[in-house]
Amino acid sequence: MTAALNVNEKHISDAEWQTRCDLAALYHVVNYLGWTDTINTHMSARVPDEPDTFLINRYGEMFEEITASSLIKMRLDGDVVGEPGKFDQDYYVGERGKFNRAGFAIHSSVYNARQDANCVMHTHTRAGAGVSLMAKGLRPISQDVMEVIDDVVYHHYGIPSSDDECEALGNSCAVGSCVVLLNHGLLTHGPTIHGALQRLYMLERACELELIARQLDEPPLMMDDVVITRAAQRMKAIRDTPNYGLLEWEGLVRTVERGVDFRR
Repeated sequence: MTAALNVNEKHISDAEWQTRCDLAALYHVVNYLGWTDTINTHMSARVPDEPDTFLINRYGEMFEEITASSLIKMRLDGDVVGEPGKFDQDYYVGERGKFNRAGFAIHSSVYNARQDANCVMHTHTRAGAGVSLMAKGLRPISQDVMEVIDDVVYHHYGIPSSDDECEALGNSCAVGSCVVLLNHGLLTHGPTIHGALQRLYMLERACELELIARQLDEPPLMMDDVVITRAAQRMKAIRDTPNYGLLEWEGLVRTVERGVDFRR
């Protein structure tokens, strides 16, 4: 692992440092939930007092190794703050390691398209990737899917990191905050870190149950239309509120902070 960032030398604001701590916690929560793909996939957070920048993991670290100071800061135009390196094919090579071009492309596309997005999460879980193999794989068959199905968008696979794909992903995220990346995986965004996590947790649960249902010997029960409509109304009213997913987040942070110091 690289040496920790000297916070005082870097003149990090209190708002940025809190976001760094929260994003580092998020990586440990994702690791705890088993959503990792070794060093691949990314979680990011916009810096509150610098909305044209966001924090993301340094490519090469396992999620359990990530700390507040090991995260890198990128501008939406592609520059890495405080790093004298440059993109070389798939990687940006700077003093503190390699930074993934695809991670920047995906996350900056969402932040550019959604000014209200302050956190973006992207995973390659088996359940999420499994549902991504079907054009519109999620059906109204479970309580879990009711929390997200009204906001699910299916995004077609494009040429990774290309300008066309970045624009297309931004357009998809402008429609919904729970995105099934077809032939790929899952993505969520939200106005808070805990809100993005709650979206992804319920989307992942919905995918798991969908795959289970497709292995049964009989078709699953479908929810009544009135239930689907009422659920959508309820979720639209609470999904972007500050407390959405907060209690779950606080519990998960208490769990992962036992025995690990990610606030450094």
